[in-house]
Amino acid sequence: MVKFAVSLFVTILLTFVFAGLRSYAASAGSTAASNTSASAENSADSDTSNNSDTTSSGSTARPGDYLDTPAEEVGKSPGASVLQQVIGVDASQPLEIIILLTLIALLPSLLIMMTCFARIVIVLGFLRSAMQTQNTPPNMVLTGLALFLTIFIMAPVFSEINEIAYQPYVNEELTTQEALEAASVPLKRFMLKQTTNDDLQFFVDLSHTEIPEGGMTDEYKENELSLAVIVPSFMIGELKRAFQMGFMIFLPFLIIDIVVGSTLMSMGMMMLPPAMISMPFKILVFVLADGWNLLIGSIVASYNL
Repeated sequence: MVKFAVSLFVTILLTFVFAGLRSYAASAGSTAASNTSASAENSADSDTSNNSDTTSSGSTARPGDYLDTPAEEVGKSPGASVLQQVIGVDASQPLEIIILLTLIALLPSLLIMMTCFARIVIVLGFLRSAMQTQNTPPNMVLTGLALFLTIFIMAPVFSEINEIAYQPYVNEELTTQEALEAASVPLKRFMLKQTTNDDLQFFVDLSHTEIPEGGMTDEYKENELSLAVIVPSFMIGELKRAFQMGFMIFLPFLIIDIVVGSTLMSMGMMMLPPAMISMPFKILVFVLADGWNLLIGSIVASYNL
């Protein structure tokens, strides 16, 4: 809650700062334009009349004149926003700044939930909890490992997006909307391979999506089915598989805890914490079994690529 409040405060503060800078730039441009016209009137009356006529007719532009540009001409000016073509909002409006900052804040979360990052980081968290090693490995190490494993697993998908969407967009062969639609197809295909039909049907029923007479074919899922249905289905499937893998990880370490606890009780050492004794054995068993290779190999093999 505190992080959300701080983020909201920083967003509002940046919005007002950008709006104030824009107002200051506009006033400075207007002041410079008035000073220029005043000096021109004092130097030559004939030049002043000619300049005023051309300014009123709109053939000569002065600093600050772009503020009076009609809305339909904004996209044609050199200073127009890139997002003008995407969301239809002028770059000089504070609303676009808020939308842009919101998209920047949400983009990492969207990318994380549409890739294999969530499953990997949850499984690694289960491993650390099962071994009872507190903050070892630290969160930064687990997050970095999950990130690079995500890049490793998603490399074919990213390569396909680069070929069919990004490169044609850079070469101006596709518009922004067409590039986004083309890029969504490989992501949909990847998520659908990891999603069960039951999870997909569950969210289709919740969204009241109309299914064609032929049923949900692979072509319909990839090209027609909305991401609003596919993404939550994929997320639920990822959580299910992550918890299943976490259960399997906990079993051998739980057996070690039971053996150590029973041994200590039989020896009358009830005041000695069993976790203190079992943790070195857990680490030893994990290292001798080459646990990292087994775990990473199981995570990669769990994806249908």
